[in-house]
Amino acid sequence: MPFGEVVCGSPGSGKSTYCYGKHQLLTAIGRPISIVNLDPANENIPYPCAVDISSLITLEDVMKEHGLGPNGGMLYCMEYLEANYDWLEDRLKELGPDAYVLFDLPGQVELSTNHDSVKNIVEKLTKNGFRLAVVHLCDAHYVTDASKYISVLLLSLRTMLHLELPHINVLSKVDLIAQYGDLDFNLDFYTEVQDLSHLENSLSSTTPRYTALNMAICSLVEDFGLVGFETLAVEDKSSMLHLTRAIDRATGYVFVPPAGSQAPPGTVDDTSAPASIRPNMFALHSTAAGPLKGPASDVRDVQERWVDAKEVWDAHEKVQWRREAELMREEVARASKIRERNPPGSMDIPS
Repeated sequence: MPFGEVVCGSPGSGKSTYCYGKHQLLTAIGRPISIVNLDPANENIPYPCAVDISSLITLEDVMKEHGLGPNGGMLYCMEYLEANYDWLEDRLKELGPDAYVLFDLPGQVELSTNHDSVKNIVEKLTKNGFRLAVVHLCDAHYVTDASKYISVLLLSLRTMLHLELPHINVLSKVDLIAQYGDLDFNLDFYTEVQDLSHLENSLSSTTPRYTALNMAICSLVEDFGLVGFETLAVEDKSSMLHLTRAIDRATGYVFVPPAGSQAPPGTVDDTSAPASIRPNMFALHSTAAGPLKGPASDVRDVQERWVDAKEVWDAHEKVQWRREAELMREEVARASKIRERNPPGSMDIPS
């Protein structure tokens, strides 16, 4: 059964960077992954692309042939892909029945909020057996401004209601959030979407004219009770592993490494824990539905790492990297000495 992620978000939210980072991570731990570029305007693709929509249609050709602007041309491209879904279906079949596929969508938010083509394509994928989750990336710096944060909440809610898939909202670039000013509340207030009435003072000081409207939107978001966020620093291994586990729980994906392979970095080993809390190491369900663990599983740890004590943690990581580099150099030197003492083809001649 193929699994996958529908990666969406506004321009600049880090979709292609996330796909590239996810490809590096899963390749390193031996998990299969293929990336499908569905952005006909994406000419600088950083990741290895298994399927590229540009071999079917490009935004530049559409704009020239039909005299459309960028937005109208993008909508045309998605409608063209929907009408020629068999092309995409044939390319996906070539990836095999056990593929894990990332679908990198264009940045136009209307494609995932109110236009039907992407929704119809996703429905066809699910009918063909794909188990999908939406990964909606939102730039984390929006939480530093109350009115922008509310707009992100509304956008996330609209996307969830439109695409009707298991949904993971992500505050991307959380490692850069400290550059945009202090937070009015702790990070968990924004990720867990707690009592939004506390934003009223901030809204009154920044956008007093629309305070009532913003609070009405807050009430709407709270009434649905659907929106929450994970965090992501794409260059941080623990952050990527945590988000990967959250997505796997949403889709039900369980990765079983090949026999004899080493456990990937970050694997949690609880064999020494008491039997009452030790997971069943032979049960796939405990892997898929067990509690998320790791240094990025608690948003308070994320805040300490990237907001409260970022410089301290950066310095600590640099020390650890230097130690790892020294250990690697020592290991290489040790292996080189062993080869010098025992060159290839040499034999010990008995005396």
